[in-house]
Amino acid sequence: MSILQIDPQSPLLVRGTAEAILLAHIGGGTLGMLSGAAALIVRKGGRWHRWTGNIFFVSMLVMAGIGAVVSPFLSDRVSSVAGCMTFYLVATAWLTVRRKDGRAGVPEIAGFVVALGVVAAGVIFIVMAAYSPTGTVDDQPPQAFYVFTVVGVIAAVSDLKVLREGGIAGVSRIARHLWRMCTALTVATGSFFLGQQKFLPAALHGSPLLFVPVVLPLAAMVFWLVRVRLPKRGAGASRQPALQH
Repeated sequence: MSILQIDPQSPLLVRGTAEAILLAHIGGGTLGMLSGAAALIVRKGGRWHRWTGNIFFVSMLVMAGIGAVVSPFLSDRVSSVAGCMTFYLVATAWLTVRRKDGRAGVPEIAGFVVALGVVAAGVIFIVMAAYSPTGTVDDQPPQAFYVFTVVGVIAAVSDLKVLREGGIAGVSRIARHLWRMCTALTVATGSFFLGQQKFLPAALHGSPLLFVPVVLPLAAMVFWLVRVRLPKRGAGASRQPALQH
């Protein structure tokens, strides 16, 4: 997200509010990346996994919610779409492990609508960039919106399946929770390490090493998705990685 630019002559309340919003966004993102990494490492379903998962859940909602709401005022619609998608992914991942087996209703319908909205926004911005004289939208090429469109389509199809089947259970529940949380973490790490390199040491600017923390959550996602689906893990995988709030 672009830095909030506030006139130094603005009222104290305005400047204080802007600073608080920025600190909450940065703090939420930082805490989200750290707690998300911890949640991937610790034993699944255990006390530490619940604690780190809870912290990740709250901090990511704060970070993504602020990004989604504030970014349009900063002419940064890429971050706005990213914020909406990240908020949706984290919220639905949490809901997945909170809902009882065979339950699907208004929250799932709302999630499906949001996923469709992300897809629609991605397609609209891709077309706008393609026909723009500069070939961009808010200085971003159409390729910047491809990932949101693709993830949105996958998420919408997944939501539609849950709605048609009246809920989700077992290994499918864990897989849905995993890929959504890991994808949200990937968005956060990518936004920081690739999109905010100005806050990193100059020696790292443009370095391929910055892709490592972005790819790691995806690698962890693939590892855990394969592991929970292994036949020999079938009995243990049915236990839900509960999140206590």
